Amino acid sequence: MKFDMGSTALSTLTTQTAGSSNDLGVLIRQLVAAAEPLEGRFNGAGKTAFDTFKLNADEITSALNGALSQILGGQSGMDKAFGTGDQESADNAHSALAAANFDAARFSGR
Repeated sequence: MKFDMGSTALSTLTTQTAGSSNDLGVLIRQLVAAAEPLEGRFNGAGKTAFDTFKLNADEITSALNGALSQILGGQSGMDKAFGTGDQESADNAHSALAAANFDAARFSGR
């Protein structure tokens, strides 16, 4: 099995995830604002859940951003590991190439 990705795939993913983290808080606040007209229409458990969500929107945003931060850390670590592995592979190939005896592999009719 072959796994192949470009050298910038993880760094691009990390950049996009960081941007999503900033957008997430804005989206949650927009959701709370958009639901304002519905506030008086809930009863019972629905009202309780809505009120709890509204009161805890900042905490929810913080928890989600914390989770995204952990994802960013993982992506950064993977990017570093892939980069290191790529460099080690190149170094090993150059080392093996330098040690190869190409003259011994020549075939001649003499």
